[in-house]
Amino acid sequence: MNKGIPLTSDFANGGVSFWYRQIGLPARRPALPGPRDYDVAIVGGGYTGLWTAYYLKQADPGLRIAILEKEFAGFGASGRNGGWLSAEFAGSRKRHAKARGRQAMIDLQHAMFRSVDEVIEVARTEGIDADIHKGGLFHVATNPAQRRRLRAGVADLRAWGYGEDDMRLLGRDEQRERLQVAGALEASYSPHGARIQPAKLAVGLARVVAGMGVDIFEDTTVTEIRPRQGSGAAQAVTTRGIVSADYVIRATEGFTANLAGQHRQWLPMNSSMIVTEPLPPDVWKHIGWQGSELLEDNAHAYVYAQRTADDRIAIGGRGVPYRFGSRTDRRGVTQRQTVELLWRMLVKLFPAASEARLQHAWCGVLGVPRDWCSTVHLDHASGLGWAGGYVGSGVTTTNLAGRTLRDLVLRRDTPLTELPWVGRQVRQWEPEPLRWTGVQLIYALYRAADRRENERGTTTSAYAHLADLISGR
Repeated sequence: MNKGIPLTSDFANGGVSFWYRQIGLPARRPALPGPRDYDVAIVGGGYTGLWTAYYLKQADPGLRIAILEKEFAGFGASGRNGGWLSAEFAGSRKRHAKARGRQAMIDLQHAMFRSVDEVIEVARTEGIDADIHKGGLFHVATNPAQRRRLRAGVADLRAWGYGEDDMRLLGRDEQRERLQVAGALEASYSPHGARIQPAKLAVGLARVVAGMGVDIFEDTTVTEIRPRQGSGAAQAVTTRGIVSADYVIRATEGFTANLAGQHRQWLPMNSSMIVTEPLPPDVWKHIGWQGSELLEDNAHAYVYAQRTADDRIAIGGRGVPYRFGSRTDRRGVTQRQTVELLWRMLVKLFPAASEARLQHAWCGVLGVPRDWCSTVHLDHASGLGWAGGYVGSGVTTTNLAGRTLRDLVLRRDTPLTELPWVGRQVRQWEPEPLRWTGVQLIYALYRAADRRENERGTTTSAYAHLADLISGR
């Protein structure tokens, strides 16, 4: 590691995530003992799979439900993310509105507002202590171009269901009083956000779901998902036997490319994080952040951060965004240059923390559809369903997906099943090497745009517009 970065004596890189370092890796549940039949089989033991099982079992306790997980429940993005329980939803609002109209997209946004509180309420009801604190969310602009985007973004949200109480620009004095970000020109604030410790939520939710009678099989690799043939059952093919079910739900998010026939379905985008040691009161005196709000800057290659329950700063960003051939990390180990990049961003935003030592670095993957829009779907004819493509906004969206899949499986016509992300079909990503080349170019352009805007730009760089065009966002 770079000698210019202060590290604790027990600094670690990988080991899944710092969140699991705090609480310890969970004991493994038994693997699938052989072929089995279920009403619903869920492939993937992250938030999507756990929430879907939770709401299905709650609605119909008699359902036979299995979760099939390659590692342990919460091993993927659910136990590695930035701890952002926010109402932000991935993808273009205009693109979603094309499906069922503008009001349907507004309804979707309001459903996300409610989903933040739904997660908080379930955690309270089920006794899941996940360090949840609903302090809201800051977006901060640190150059004139970012400020123009920030103001335009807040104005645009007024047409998509955001009232003044849902998102507003902060006066400079109020922003400085609440959070001291170096170079901040302006900030916006939304109350619809909460800090969480994501591994605690994943482990707690898995405990609750297992206690409801859902079979969670870990160390069970699913290699293929097969649709129903005629009057037969859909199937999840594992290395330990075939699981047959009326419905097989794919909840694999960033690991979807590992399934047969799904290699180009969702791109596994890499995201990395670092976390400091606990910071002393004299440092926090200069930073503020007493409300423990979530924080994101308004750059193109953005960073996101939280103040943890034990007074650390955890900050993340894209780093190396994509590995050739849709490969994923090895138990969370991230690259040295990514750690250095995140450290520079941390010091840039919070100079008072420049002497704080880093204690942990890690990474994980998230699922990105070709049009960057999340989706949830169930086909009764084939018995197959899925949800994902959250593009980094999955902590809250998974809960909405779980409740929506419940209604779809139970054939309920509800306001959730009418939301515009239900049933969306998205074309696949390009084959390699076009996929790798395209993603590298996109993020090279975004970084170039950020450099130009930091140096002299007062409007959004043309590099960013080109990147948006290539990415299809």
